Amino acid sequence: MSTPSLSGRTALVTGSAQGIGLAIAERLAQAGVRLVLHDLAKPEQGRAALAAVRAAGAPDALFLDHDLREVVAIDRLMDQALAWQGGLDIVVNNAGIQFTAAIVDMPPERWDAILAVNLSSAFHTMRRALPGMLERGFGRIVNIASVHGVVASAQKAPYVAAKFGLVGLTRVAALECAAAGSRDSGGVTANCIAPGWTETSLIQPQIQARAELHGGDRTEGIRDLLREKQPSQRMSAPSEIGEVAAMLCQAWAHNINGVTIPVDGGWTAQ
Repeated sequence: MSTPSLSGRTALVTGSAQGIGLAIAERLAQAGVRLVLHDLAKPEQGRAALAAVRAAGAPDALFLDHDLREVVAIDRLMDQALAWQGGLDIVVNNAGIQFTAAIVDMPPERWDAILAVNLSSAFHTMRRALPGMLERGFGRIVNIASVHGVVASAQKAPYVAAKFGLVGLTRVAALECAAAGSRDSGGVTANCIAPGWTETSLIQPQIQARAELHGGDRTEGIRDLLREKQPSQRMSAPSEIGEVAAMLCQAWAHNINGVTIPVDGGWTAQ
């Protein structure tokens, strides 16, 4: 049996009690990674996520539930995550929240919360994790952006602003870390994944709204969403995003740096 490809590495995955975050964590676990899971979740959800990554092969796992809207809470999260196994080799910033409304109707508190969770929290985790990565000559920042980090949609001003900002932040980190380490050590990289329509709980309110336009038919509501933007007419599974994330974390990916990889069925090719 071959050794898992990322054996001995430790990763933090934010927003990992379910959906894309959990799928990424499970895929990293399959590669032999120790996992720090994070989410604002019910205790039973946290226990289920820990069980899932352990079943997938994680040698060890820890669950934390700090509120990413607060800088002090993020620092506490990072204190624990960095101390747990002596540092972090991989940080996946996946946590995100959404609220849709026109700019003129957007509650200011929603703007603040979405920017805090979807953008500022990534800055703060990177600020704390990168020094150790640079010192060791290996590190992977994988930021889960969105097609809305590449193209805009109406009714999503804070989400689009945050995701465009996340893409820009990632590019800056890539430039600042590009010369660290070596091909042998694996270097330090920062990249984004930009999912299109993906089967997660985050998009359920939008599916429900479309279904109501079609007499409550959920299947037709999904078709309506896909027809509008995603040429493949197929949603992605969270596990498929997990595969892309695991690929970016491999040592051989040392020169994949500063890119945004769409997984969007051709949405951003239009």
